[in-house]
Amino acid sequence: MTPTKLLHLDSSILGDNSASRAISAAAVERLRELHPGVEVTHRDLAAAPIDHLTLEAYGQLAEGEDLREFLEADIVVIGAGFYNFTIPTQLKAWLDRIVVRGTTFSYDENGVKGLVAGKRVVVALARGNVYHSGSPFAAYEHGETLLRTILGFIGLGDAQYIIAEGIGRGDDARKAAIEGAVAEARQLTAGEPVTA
Repeated sequence: MTPTKLLHLDSSILGDNSASRAISAAAVERLRELHPGVEVTHRDLAAAPIDHLTLEAYGQLAEGEDLREFLEADIVVIGAGFYNFTIPTQLKAWLDRIVVRGTTFSYDENGVKGLVAGKRVVVALARGNVYHSGSPFAAYEHGETLLRTILGFIGLGDAQYIIAEGIGRGDDARKAAIEGAVAEARQLTAGEPVTA
């Protein structure tokens, strides 16, 4: 099936100085090349933040525009910063709008079942320190972990992650990490991601 709609989300508060925005933009550019004519909707969650979830809003989630936009997209590109060991609160507020019982997940006698399928997700994540598995700070990493958990919970466990880390370790490290991640984004293929 040829993708017709791409939802591009950015959540970094750093504007033009954001590494995750540079990577997500490169991913979207590449995906547009691979899928000419795809309709792109860009949401800047830092510039136009979504209210945090309240009890009143909780009952209206199934009718929300954010959920509809997410469900209608064939491809979702998420640009995520890494603040205080996790994702920006603006992105968490958006995630709270798309994790809806009966729409994106359900429970049965076997436990939870993700209801979202056939959607490609690319996550562009930037981290100031080095948090990959095996690093001394791996236990502090709660951004990629949270995204993998939530996306997997709703049926998108095959999301692809493009990560620039160590960007806070000086200009040279920042430049190398961003360039490497942007180059990886430019190598995206039209098919499903090979790694997850």
